Amino acid sequence: MFSALRSIAFLLFQIVVTPVYALAMIATFWLPPVPRYRIAAHWCWINLQGVRTLCGIRWRVDGLANIPADTMAAPHIVMSKHSSTWETLALNLYFPPLAFVAKKELLAIPFFGWGFRLASPITIDRKAGTDAMDQIVAQGRERFAQGFWIVVYPEGTRIRAGRRAKYKTGGARLAIAMNVPIIPVAHNAGHIWPKGLFGKRPGTVTMTIGAPISPAGKDPAKLTQEVENWIEGEVARLGGPA
Repeated sequence: MFSALRSIAFLLFQIVVTPVYALAMIATFWLPPVPRYRIAAHWCWINLQGVRTLCGIRWRVDGLANIPADTMAAPHIVMSKHSSTWETLALNLYFPPLAFVAKKELLAIPFFGWGFRLASPITIDRKAGTDAMDQIVAQGRERFAQGFWIVVYPEGTRIRAGRRAKYKTGGARLAIAMNVPIIPVAHNAGHIWPKGLFGKRPGTVTMTIGAPISPAGKDPAKLTQEVENWIEGEVARLGGPA
């Protein structure tokens, strides 16, 4: 019951702050992509402060040294475990400006979708089949040129903590097509911020950032497997939250 009340309090917090940030982004639509993205990134930060205060969810990050110092000279693709909403917020705090690969349907969500559209995501139409990869590559080149890195969730959707799903090769195909390294990210947020509106409980999330993985000389299947092995191995090592 206490967990549900915490979750309801945070939901009310989001209902209040999200329209404010969405309207701020709409009002500043004329800004270049990266400055506009900074407003969305601040929304992520304020939500993490809210969930820490209202739900007791804290975090620690290991492996920050694996993010290259000269981020503009060498864009990367970030491939992360996707078991919570927490990582969709937290990644924005530690990496250069990020363009998330996401389904087009998210853009239709009132306020959130309107702001998300202006944060320069890479949106795909899942009905496009094989053409979806061409969409990702074309938009990916544009985002790199604008100063963004790209985030791909290789499982395709959120997977409950303790479960696994087959990793899709789209992120690896993108890395090979654009000849850029992949930075893998693992965490255990799904144990304390699971999928759904409720169930949040106090605890400390650990997120680990791995060393860049080069796509050189690898096919999509081999590169995907290398990323999966690292992420899932690290997730198993982390176990539940502190």
